[in-house]
Amino acid sequence: MIDFLKKLSIESENSGVSTGSKWMNSSETSIISYSPVDGKVIGEVTTSSRKSYDKVVKTAQEAFLLWREIPAPRRGEIVRQVGQALREKKDALGRLVSYEMGKSLQEGWGEVQEMIDINDFAVGLSRQLHGLTMASERPDHRMFEQWYPVGITAIITAFNFPVSVWSWNAFIALVCGNVILWKPSEKVPLCAVACQKIIAEVFAKNNVSEGVSNLVTGGKEVGEWITSDERIPLVSATGSTRMGKAIAVAVGARLGKTILELGGNNAIIISEKADPDTALTGSLFGAVGTAGQRCTTTRRLIIHESIYEGFKRKLADAYKQLRIGDPLDEKNHVGPLIDKEAVKNYSEALKEIKKEGGKFIVEGGILKGKGYESGCYVLPAVAEVKNDLKIVQKETFAPILYVMKYKNIEDAIAMQNNVPQGLSSAIMTLDLREAEKFLSVAGSDCGIANVNIGTSGAEIGGAFGGEKETGGGRESGSDAWKAYMRRQTNTINYSHDLPLAQGIKFDLG
Repeated sequence: MIDFLKKLSIESENSGVSTGSKWMNSSETSIISYSPVDGKVIGEVTTSSRKSYDKVVKTAQEAFLLWREIPAPRRGEIVRQVGQALREKKDALGRLVSYEMGKSLQEGWGEVQEMIDINDFAVGLSRQLHGLTMASERPDHRMFEQWYPVGITAIITAFNFPVSVWSWNAFIALVCGNVILWKPSEKVPLCAVACQKIIAEVFAKNNVSEGVSNLVTGGKEVGEWITSDERIPLVSATGSTRMGKAIAVAVGARLGKTILELGGNNAIIISEKADPDTALTGSLFGAVGTAGQRCTTTRRLIIHESIYEGFKRKLADAYKQLRIGDPLDEKNHVGPLIDKEAVKNYSEALKEIKKEGGKFIVEGGILKGKGYESGCYVLPAVAEVKNDLKIVQKETFAPILYVMKYKNIEDAIAMQNNVPQGLSSAIMTLDLREAEKFLSVAGSDCGIANVNIGTSGAEIGGAFGGEKETGGGRESGSDAWKAYMRRQTNTINYSHDLPLAQGIKFDLG
């Protein structure tokens, strides 16, 4: 067994159903986790049966009644200890993320650091769950609002960020007084098992009841149980737009709440007034980081016509310097795609680009031979296209970058906005007027808009999310915590009379 797996208590066979320190083996089905790095089996995880799922949810319901009564600062202190445990396990967990998902080791460590950062944010938040006091129109009345937890928060995560997106939701939900139910991607189940073991150990030391942090692994059917379950008031889901639409319908039909983080089709506008080095670095990392498998990956470069040809050449030269290979080797920049199905989608996209008239500046392809035995390694590609091509309008989860030219800032913004998705966007410019135009109401229509940084790498202090087909929810920082709570408006009458609102008179005499 690999050393970092031992440090995380990962075995060759693992249960994927847990209410904390209790793990269940109630299903006859299991998920085998293959590493896209070398194609080897990492381990096996048993999935949730309907019976075990119902048992977990029942335990979570009972735990919520106890957890919500614990003062928020005390909940924050327990969550703080989880952050300390993550600091101690950062190296091992980062290596598991890199090995099971395929992202570079630096990104694997970075993902765990993001968990630590949001943990710190959540701990501070535990003492700042503020309501408001409002002026009443009636004399001797006080009106105010309070925020209360909603109950079970279900968290459905995607493969590309196996642990950090769970933590964005989990740590905030926990300090707010909710209990959590995690359904991870079946492509990276061991990362979830490792995190559940870390948090369960901390909870056990603090005598936290079973059912506060829960795990159920499995495929589509487990997600369907969650989305149709009236016992779960809030579902936070990350994944494709297609998946998100199905979840929205199912949860909406029972009047539940959702936070949806779905597809992105992110662009960087490269102005003729940009710093060329900043623009090149931001574009390159945005396009090839995580092998193009981020929802915030840069998919499109919209380049001013006056610098278009020169920037294309610099970009092509930069791509030649990329090192592709084992992501646990820190010398490599780009690792594999998650699996062979992702490789197939990548290959089909390359064919579609040619079919629709796109011209490749940097040719793509599947890598073979020594070091690429898993069959999941591909060459990052760059294609010269028009923005309205069908293939450009949809998200391909792979390192394919589209480049196109523009004449003026208004045209560039229109091109940036002219896709169904609305997650992240950026402009590279040293011109104040261009920057402000991009950030104005007539500018980017995305949930994230940056100036002189790329589209990926959001900080946890800001609310993360997008518009249009990206879903419209918000996670992580700012006041995103309110999505995990219910608001209650209170009015206290401390007068000797009962005056009615709006001056209404109700005389019984």
